[in-house]
Amino acid sequence: MNFKTLATLVVLMTFVFVNCDQKKTVKEYKSTKTDSNIENDETPDGMVWVSSKTFLMGGKNDDKYAMPREKPSHKVFVDGFFIDAHEVTNKQFKKFVDETKYVTVAERQIDWDDIKKNLPPGTEKPADLNLEPGSLIFNKHAKGVVSMQNYGQWWTWKIGANWKQPEGPGSSIQGQDNFPVVHVAQEDALAYCKWANRRLPTEAEWESAAQGKFEDNIYSWGNKFEDLNANANTWQGKFPMENMSEDRFEYISPIKSYPSNNIGLFDMAGNVWEMTSDLFNVNYYQTLDPMAVLKNPKGASKSYSPSNPYQKEYVMKGGSFLCHESYCASFRISARMGMEPNSGSDHIGFRTVVTKDMLKK
Repeated sequence: MNFKTLATLVVLMTFVFVNCDQKKTVKEYKSTKTDSNIENDETPDGMVWVSSKTFLMGGKNDDKYAMPREKPSHKVFVDGFFIDAHEVTNKQFKKFVDETKYVTVAERQIDWDDIKKNLPPGTEKPADLNLEPGSLIFNKHAKGVVSMQNYGQWWTWKIGANWKQPEGPGSSIQGQDNFPVVHVAQEDALAYCKWANRRLPTEAEWESAAQGKFEDNIYSWGNKFEDLNANANTWQGKFPMENMSEDRFEYISPIKSYPSNNIGLFDMAGNVWEMTSDLFNVNYYQTLDPMAVLKNPKGASKSYSPSNPYQKEYVMKGGSFLCHESYCASFRISARMGMEPNSGSDHIGFRTVVTKDMLKK
Protein backbone atom coordinates (compact mmCIF):
# COMPACT_ATOMS: atom_id res chain seq x y z
CA MET A 1 0.00 0.00 0.00
CA ASN A 2 1.50 3.33 -1.00
CA PHE A 3 1.83 6.16 1.50
CA LYS A 4 -0.92 8.24 -0.06
CA THR A 5 -3.37 5.46 0.70
CA LEU A 6 -1.93 4.95 4.18
CA ALA A 7 -2.13 8.67 4.89
CA THR A 8 -5.84 8.52 4.11
CA LEU A 9 -6.26 5.76 6.68
CA VAL A 10 -4.10 7.57 9.23
CA VAL A 11 -6.55 10.48 9.05
CA LEU A 12 -9.32 8.00 9.88
CA MET A 13 -7.69 6.00 12.61
CA THR A 14 -5.19 7.08 15.24
CA PHE A 15 -2.32 4.49 15.72
CA VAL A 16 0.08 1.77 17.34
CA PHE A 17 1.17 -2.06 18.54
CA VAL A 18 0.47 -5.02 20.85
CA ASN A 19 3.01 -7.68 21.87
CA CYS A 20 1.72 -11.23 21.81
CA ASP A 21 4.92 -12.83 23.07
CA GLN A 22 5.24 -11.38 26.58
CA LYS A 23 5.99 -14.68 28.32
CA LYS A 24 8.55 -13.56 30.85
CA THR A 25 7.60 -13.49 34.50
CA VAL A 26 6.41 -10.03 35.43
CA LYS A 27 6.28 -8.58 38.92
CA GLU A 28 2.81 -7.30 39.76
CA TYR A 29 2.88 -4.26 41.99
CA LYS A 30 0.41 -3.74 44.82
CA SER A 31 -1.50 -0.54 45.38
CA THR A 32 0.21 2.16 47.44
CA LYS A 33 -2.98 4.06 48.26
CA THR A 34 -3.02 5.54 51.74
CA ASP A 35 -5.81 8.09 51.40
CA SER A 36 -7.72 8.13 54.68
CA ASN A 37 -10.69 9.70 52.90
CA ILE A 38 -11.38 6.58 50.88
CA GLU A 39 -14.77 5.20 51.83
CA ASN A 40 -13.97 1.51 51.56
CA ASP A 41 -17.53 0.36 52.10
CA GLU A 42 -18.66 2.31 49.01
CA THR A 43 -15.72 1.78 46.66
CA PRO A 44 -16.61 -0.59 43.78
CA ASP A 45 -14.27 -3.52 43.21
CA GLY A 46 -11.20 -2.56 41.21
CA MET A 47 -11.74 1.17 41.64
CA VAL A 48 -10.12 3.96 43.66
CA TRP A 49 -11.70 7.03 45.23
CA VAL A 50 -10.30 10.35 44.01
CA SER A 51 -11.02 13.07 46.58
CA SER A 52 -12.39 16.42 45.47
CA LYS A 53 -9.71 19.08 45.19
CA THR A 54 -8.36 22.14 43.42
CA PHE A 55 -5.22 21.60 41.37
CA LEU A 56 -3.19 23.15 38.55
CA MET A 57 -4.20 21.73 35.18
CA GLY A 58 -2.13 22.03 32.02
CA GLY A 59 1.59 22.45 31.25
CA LYS A 60 3.73 23.55 34.19
CA ASN A 61 6.21 26.41 33.87
CA ASP A 62 9.20 24.17 34.61
CA ASP A 63 8.10 21.42 32.20
CA LYS A 64 10.47 21.62 29.24
CA TYR A 65 8.32 19.23 27.22
CA ALA A 66 5.04 21.15 27.61
CA MET A 67 3.47 22.00 24.26
CA PRO A 68 1.45 25.10 23.29
CA ARG A 69 -1.80 23.11 23.39
CA GLU A 70 -1.15 22.43 27.10
CA LYS A 71 -0.82 26.12 27.99
CA PRO A 72 -1.52 28.21 29.87
CA SER A 73 -1.87 26.19 33.06
CA HIS A 74 -5.00 27.01 35.03
CA LYS A 75 -6.62 26.03 38.31
CA VAL A 76 -9.61 23.71 38.34
CA PHE A 77 -11.79 22.19 41.04
CA VAL A 78 -13.04 18.64 40.51
CA ASP A 79 -15.58 16.84 42.69
CA GLY A 80 -14.69 13.41 44.06
CA PHE A 81 -15.29 10.28 41.98
CA PHE A 82 -14.25 6.65 41.63
CA ILE A 83 -11.87 5.57 38.85
CA ASP A 84 -10.58 2.20 37.68
CA ALA A 85 -7.28 1.32 39.33
CA HIS A 86 -5.99 0.24 35.91
CA GLU A 87 -7.05 0.27 32.27
CA VAL A 88 -9.87 -2.04 31.23
CA THR A 89 -8.28 -5.42 30.51
CA ASN A 90 -8.84 -8.07 27.86
CA LYS A 91 -10.54 -10.23 30.50
CA GLN A 92 -12.96 -7.47 31.50
CA PHE A 93 -13.75 -6.53 27.90
CA LYS A 94 -14.28 -10.20 26.98
CA LYS A 95 -16.89 -10.54 29.73
CA PHE A 96 -18.72 -7.56 28.24
CA VAL A 97 -18.59 -9.02 24.72
CA ASP A 98 -19.63 -12.50 25.89
CA GLU A 99 -22.68 -11.12 27.70
CA THR A 100 -23.80 -8.64 25.04
CA LYS A 101 -22.50 -10.21 21.79
CA TYR A 102 -21.07 -6.78 20.96
CA VAL A 103 -19.04 -6.39 17.74
CA THR A 104 -16.32 -3.74 17.83
CA VAL A 105 -15.75 -1.13 15.14
CA ALA A 106 -12.54 -2.85 13.98
CA GLU A 107 -14.52 -6.01 13.30
CA ARG A 108 -17.17 -4.33 11.14
CA GLN A 109 -17.15 -3.75 7.40
CA ILE A 110 -15.84 -0.27 6.53
CA ASP A 111 -18.33 2.12 4.88
CA TRP A 112 -16.40 4.46 2.57
CA ASP A 113 -19.40 6.75 2.03
CA ASP A 114 -19.54 7.35 5.77
CA ILE A 115 -15.77 7.73 6.21
CA LYS A 116 -15.25 10.27 3.43
CA LYS A 117 -17.55 12.76 5.20
CA ASN A 118 -14.68 13.42 7.61
CA LEU A 119 -11.97 13.75 4.94
CA PRO A 120 -10.86 16.64 2.72
CA PRO A 121 -13.02 17.02 -0.40
CA GLY A 122 -11.72 14.98 -3.29
CA THR A 123 -9.85 12.43 -1.16
CA GLU A 124 -9.18 9.41 -3.33
CA LYS A 125 -10.91 6.20 -2.30
CA PRO A 126 -8.43 3.50 -1.27
CA ALA A 127 -8.52 0.13 -2.98
CA ASP A 128 -11.36 -2.07 -1.71
CA LEU A 129 -8.77 -4.44 -0.27
CA ASN A 130 -7.68 -1.71 2.14
CA LEU A 131 -11.25 -1.08 3.25
CA GLU A 132 -11.60 -4.50 4.85
CA PRO A 133 -12.10 -4.56 8.63
CA GLY A 134 -8.85 -4.03 10.51
CA SER A 135 -6.77 -1.51 12.38
CA LEU A 136 -3.45 0.28 12.37
CA ILE A 137 -0.54 -1.32 14.20
CA PHE A 138 2.98 -0.20 14.90
CA ASN A 139 5.51 -1.52 12.39
CA LYS A 140 8.18 -2.96 14.65
CA HIS A 141 10.44 -3.54 11.65
CA ALA A 142 10.67 0.13 10.69
CA LYS A 143 14.14 0.96 9.34
CA GLY A 144 15.81 3.91 7.69
CA VAL A 145 13.28 6.56 8.73
CA VAL A 146 13.83 9.62 6.53
CA SER A 147 11.36 12.09 8.03
CA MET A 148 9.62 12.01 11.41
CA GLN A 149 6.67 13.70 9.71
CA ASN A 150 6.10 10.64 7.50
CA TYR A 151 4.03 8.44 9.82
CA GLY A 152 3.65 5.84 7.08
CA GLN A 153 7.18 4.67 7.82
CA TRP A 154 6.15 3.09 11.13
CA TRP A 155 2.41 2.46 10.81
CA THR A 156 0.85 -0.52 9.09
CA TRP A 157 -2.80 -1.05 8.22
CA LYS A 158 -3.45 -4.63 9.24
CA ILE A 159 -6.55 -6.32 7.87
CA GLY A 160 -8.12 -8.48 10.57
CA ALA A 161 -6.44 -6.70 13.50
CA ASN A 162 -8.87 -6.21 16.38
CA TRP A 163 -9.06 -6.62 20.15
CA LYS A 164 -9.10 -10.43 19.91
CA GLN A 165 -6.22 -10.67 17.45
CA PRO A 166 -4.15 -7.53 18.03
CA GLU A 167 -1.49 -8.27 15.41
CA GLY A 168 -3.96 -9.55 12.83
CA PRO A 169 -5.02 -13.06 11.78
CA GLY A 170 -3.04 -15.75 13.57
CA SER A 171 -2.44 -13.67 16.70
CA SER A 172 -4.53 -13.87 19.85
CA ILE A 173 -4.88 -12.61 23.40
CA GLN A 174 -4.49 -16.06 24.89
CA GLY A 175 -2.55 -15.71 28.13
CA GLN A 176 -3.06 -11.94 28.11
CA ASP A 177 -6.10 -11.55 30.34
CA ASN A 178 -4.32 -8.87 32.36
CA PHE A 179 -3.19 -6.75 29.41
CA PRO A 180 -5.06 -3.55 28.52
CA VAL A 181 -7.64 -4.11 25.79
CA VAL A 182 -6.67 -2.27 22.60
CA HIS A 183 -8.02 -1.79 19.06
CA VAL A 184 -11.19 -0.36 20.61
CA ALA A 185 -12.79 2.82 19.30
CA GLN A 186 -14.48 5.35 21.55
CA GLU A 187 -17.81 3.93 20.39
CA ASP A 188 -16.72 0.56 21.79
CA ALA A 189 -15.56 2.11 25.06
CA LEU A 190 -18.88 3.91 25.46
CA ALA A 191 -20.78 0.68 24.85
CA TYR A 192 -18.71 -0.97 27.59
CA CYS A 193 -19.42 1.97 29.91
CA LYS A 194 -23.17 1.69 29.34
CA TRP A 195 -23.07 -2.03 30.15
CA ALA A 196 -20.99 -1.47 33.30
CA ASN A 197 -22.83 1.68 34.51
CA ARG A 198 -19.67 3.71 34.07
CA ARG A 199 -18.50 6.58 31.87
CA LEU A 200 -15.26 7.93 30.46
CA PRO A 201 -13.47 10.52 32.60
CA THR A 202 -13.29 14.16 31.64
CA GLU A 203 -9.79 15.43 30.99
CA ALA A 204 -9.91 17.34 34.29
CA GLU A 205 -10.96 14.21 36.19
CA TRP A 206 -8.17 12.25 34.53
CA GLU A 207 -5.56 14.85 35.56
CA SER A 208 -6.96 15.01 39.08
CA ALA A 209 -6.59 11.23 39.36
CA ALA A 210 -3.08 11.29 37.90
CA GLN A 211 -2.03 14.00 40.37
CA GLY A 212 -3.36 11.93 43.27
CA LYS A 213 -2.35 13.80 46.42
CA PHE A 214 -0.27 16.23 44.39
CA GLU A 215 -1.62 19.50 43.03
CA ASP A 216 0.89 20.71 40.45
CA ASN A 217 3.31 17.89 39.54
CA ILE A 218 4.63 17.18 36.08
CA TYR A 219 4.53 13.37 36.38
CA SER A 220 2.25 11.00 38.25
CA TRP A 221 5.21 9.97 40.44
CA GLY A 222 6.66 13.43 41.11
CA ASN A 223 8.82 15.88 39.17
CA LYS A 224 11.94 13.87 38.31
CA PHE A 225 12.29 12.82 34.67
CA GLU A 226 15.06 10.37 35.63
CA ASP A 227 12.45 8.24 37.44
CA LEU A 228 10.56 7.60 34.19
CA ASN A 229 11.81 4.07 33.45
CA ALA A 230 11.01 2.88 36.96
CA ASN A 231 7.45 4.16 36.74
CA ALA A 232 6.20 3.84 33.16
CA ASN A 233 6.36 1.71 30.04
CA THR A 234 7.72 4.03 27.34
CA TRP A 235 10.33 3.95 24.56
CA GLN A 236 14.08 4.01 25.15
CA GLY A 237 16.56 4.21 22.29
CA LYS A 238 16.02 5.64 18.84
CA PHE A 239 12.38 5.98 17.91
CA PRO A 240 10.94 4.22 15.94
CA MET A 241 13.77 1.88 14.96
CA GLU A 242 15.28 0.68 18.23
CA ASN A 243 13.75 0.18 21.65
CA MET A 244 16.36 -0.77 24.24
CA SER A 245 13.65 -1.85 26.72
CA GLU A 246 15.42 -0.32 29.71
CA ASP A 247 12.01 -0.25 31.43
CA ARG A 248 11.76 -4.07 30.93
CA PHE A 249 9.20 -4.00 28.08
CA GLU A 250 9.62 -3.52 24.36
CA TYR A 251 5.94 -3.02 23.64
CA ILE A 252 2.70 -3.23 25.64
CA SER A 253 2.90 -4.54 29.20
CA PRO A 254 0.46 -6.18 31.64
CA ILE A 255 -1.36 -3.98 34.11
CA LYS A 256 0.36 -3.35 37.44
CA SER A 257 3.84 -3.86 35.97
CA TYR A 258 4.93 -0.55 37.50
CA PRO A 259 4.27 1.09 40.89
CA SER A 260 0.98 2.89 41.37
CA ASN A 261 0.73 6.59 42.06
CA ASN A 262 0.13 7.74 45.64
CA ILE A 263 -3.60 6.92 45.64
CA GLY A 264 -3.27 3.48 44.05
CA LEU A 265 -3.68 4.09 40.30
CA PHE A 266 -1.55 2.13 37.85
CA ASP A 267 -0.26 3.13 34.40
CA MET A 268 -1.31 6.77 34.48
CA ALA A 269 1.78 7.26 32.29
CA GLY A 270 2.83 5.11 29.35
CA ASN A 271 1.68 1.66 28.21
CA VAL A 272 -1.51 2.74 26.37
CA TRP A 273 -3.20 6.07 25.76
CA GLU A 274 -6.50 6.54 27.62
CA MET A 275 -9.67 8.06 26.23
CA THR A 276 -11.57 10.95 27.80
CA SER A 277 -14.95 12.52 27.07
CA ASP A 278 -13.51 15.98 26.22
CA LEU A 279 -13.33 17.31 22.69
CA PHE A 280 -9.76 18.02 21.55
CA ASN A 281 -9.10 21.65 20.65
CA VAL A 282 -5.51 22.89 20.47
CA ASN A 283 -6.64 26.44 21.34
CA TYR A 284 -8.99 25.62 24.22
CA TYR A 285 -6.73 26.52 27.15
CA GLN A 286 -5.93 29.88 25.56
CA THR A 287 -9.61 30.83 25.74
CA LEU A 288 -9.78 30.33 29.53
CA ASP A 289 -9.38 32.96 32.22
CA PRO A 290 -6.09 32.01 33.93
CA MET A 291 -7.18 33.84 37.10
CA ALA A 292 -10.44 31.91 37.51
CA VAL A 293 -10.93 28.47 39.09
CA LEU A 294 -12.99 26.28 36.79
CA LYS A 295 -15.36 23.84 38.48
CA ASN A 296 -15.74 20.41 36.92
CA PRO A 297 -14.82 21.57 33.39
CA LYS A 298 -15.92 19.36 30.53
CA GLY A 299 -13.60 20.71 27.85
CA ALA A 300 -13.99 22.65 24.63
CA SER A 301 -17.36 23.16 22.94
CA LYS A 302 -15.93 22.20 19.55
CA SER A 303 -13.02 20.17 18.24
CA TYR A 304 -10.14 21.73 16.34
CA SER A 305 -6.76 20.41 15.24
CA PRO A 306 -4.86 22.00 12.34
CA SER A 307 -3.39 18.61 11.47
CA ASN A 308 -6.87 17.07 11.12
CA PRO A 309 -9.34 19.93 10.53
CA TYR A 310 -12.12 17.84 9.00
CA GLN A 311 -12.43 15.32 11.80
CA LYS A 312 -13.96 15.58 15.26
CA GLU A 313 -11.37 14.45 17.80
CA TYR A 314 -11.43 13.71 21.51
CA VAL A 315 -8.67 14.13 24.08
CA MET A 316 -6.60 11.13 25.05
CA LYS A 317 -4.17 11.16 27.96
CA GLY A 318 -1.18 9.42 29.48
CA GLY A 319 0.93 8.48 26.48
CA SER A 320 1.89 4.94 25.52
CA PHE A 321 4.78 2.52 25.20
CA LEU A 322 5.76 4.44 22.06
CA CYS A 323 6.38 7.75 23.83
CA HIS A 324 9.95 9.02 23.72
CA GLU A 325 11.33 12.40 24.72
CA SER A 326 12.43 13.04 21.13
CA TYR A 327 9.02 12.28 19.64
CA CYS A 328 6.01 13.07 21.84
CA ALA A 329 7.07 13.01 25.52
CA SER A 330 3.45 12.38 26.47
CA PHE A 331 4.23 10.52 29.68
CA ARG A 332 3.44 13.78 31.51
CA ILE A 333 0.15 14.51 33.30
CA SER A 334 -0.61 17.57 31.17
CA ALA A 335 0.13 15.91 27.81
CA ARG A 336 -2.91 15.79 25.55
CA MET A 337 -3.45 14.48 22.05
CA GLY A 338 -6.44 14.11 19.74
CA MET A 339 -8.00 10.83 18.69
CA GLU A 340 -10.67 10.16 16.09
CA PRO A 341 -13.61 8.52 17.91
CA ASN A 342 -14.66 5.96 15.30
CA SER A 343 -11.50 3.87 15.18
CA GLY A 344 -8.90 2.35 17.45
CA SER A 345 -5.30 1.16 17.40
CA ASP A 346 -2.98 -1.08 19.34
CA HIS A 347 -1.71 1.61 21.73
CA ILE A 348 -5.03 3.13 22.83
CA GLY A 349 -7.16 1.78 25.66
CA PHE A 350 -9.39 3.26 28.33
CA ARG A 351 -10.40 3.24 31.97
CA THR A 352 -13.74 4.24 33.43
CA VAL A 353 -15.11 6.39 36.23
CA VAL A 354 -18.30 6.43 38.28
CA THR A 355 -19.80 8.90 40.76
CA LYS A 356 -21.71 8.15 43.94
CA ASP A 357 -24.87 9.43 42.26
CA MET A 358 -24.39 7.03 39.36
CA LEU A 359 -24.08 4.11 41.79
CA LYS A 360 -27.48 4.95 43.27
CA LYS A 361 -29.25 4.42 39.95
